[in-house]
Amino acid sequence: MIPSAYPTPEEIARLSARMLLEIGAVNFRPEDPFILASGLPSPTYIDCRKLISYPRIRSTLMDFLTVTVMRNAGFEAFDNIAGGETAGIPFAALVAERMGLPMTYVRKKPKGYGRNARIEGVMGEGDRVLLVEDLTTDGGSKLSFVDAIRDTGATCAHTAVIFYYGIFPETVKTLGDHGVNLHHLCTWWDVLAEARHSNAFSDATLAEVETFLNAPRPWQDARRKD
Repeated sequence: MIPSAYPTPEEIARLSARMLLEIGAVNFRPEDPFILASGLPSPTYIDCRKLISYPRIRSTLMDFLTVTVMRNAGFEAFDNIAGGETAGIPFAALVAERMGLPMTYVRKKPKGYGRNARIEGVMGEGDRVLLVEDLTTDGGSKLSFVDAIRDTGATCAHTAVIFYYGIFPETVKTLGDHGVNLHHLCTWWDVLAEARHSNAFSDATLAEVETFLNAPRPWQDARRKD
């Protein structure tokens, strides 16, 4: 069912950050940094996959994501909702259900047998596709999914995520240069503000996280292990 309530973007960001903190999806560990898929260290880590196990929060965030996309891109802007393998698949299904649209998903690579397809489900030539994912850091991983969608003859000019890092200035440009608009619910800055408000972490931890958010690359360079 399409949501009929439209909170302000600022309220959506605040509440989304609060919900991520409430379920323990947010992890701050500056003294023993996480190692990201890129191999770089980070004092922050977020696990949006946990959301699927919390029905009330999951439902609210999917309402928020649907409303955000419709408000920003249009109410009749899409014909198909595609999820990126694997984290984006459940969220794409939930958004598609709310918008009353077909749902598909995009593999990271062809499965190597059968049709050797990257697109699962029915995606037609000329379909206007919304790519749904759990999060984005620098936007680079989205481009392969977008290209796979476009290879079918469909178009993909929008991607929607629950969480956007919001600390790498090249992200919006990377996606924009590829003809893709980014829609999101909250960023690390929203989470940091809500963490301070709720005293979710120590002052020292939050201060070090803020240092990282203000200059992530220098922070990583100083702690990377080549």
